[in-house]
Amino acid sequence: MARIYKTRTWHGELSPSLEELEMLALEAYAHLPDEFRTLTGEIVIQVAEFPTDEIMDDLALETPFDLLGLFEGRGIAERWNPATGEGPNRVTLYRRAILDYWAENEETLSDIVTHVLIHEIGHHFGLSDDDMERIETSAE
Repeated sequence: MARIYKTRTWHGELSPSLEELEMLALEAYAHLPDEFRTLTGEIVIQVAEFPTDEIMDDLALETPFDLLGLFEGRGIAERWNPATGEGPNRVTLYRRAILDYWAENEETLSDIVTHVLIHEIGHHFGLSDDDMERIETSAE
């Protein structure tokens, strides 16, 4: 008996909006191991179209598509102190760069978002690539 496969019709479909990508990122973060989420402390996850001109200059980026995400904040030893007026740690995902990467690779959008989250947070906290690979595997 022949199998019938339904194919998704992409006619009229749009790429995920900022809000939809943010929901995907929050869902991905919720599925990360508890120990990893504890490491981050209070964290804000947000999505922007592109990095600001200031970030582009600070990181000497050639194009805004060079940056998929950015961690801003303090490490474990420098935790947020309400008395300083500083906010919690923040990860910004850059929608257009992520969508561009997704279009050029054979990974799911969810896998890309999870990878960017883990690496932005993990590098800031001194985790090795092997550590982050184990976290990615356990998040699947």
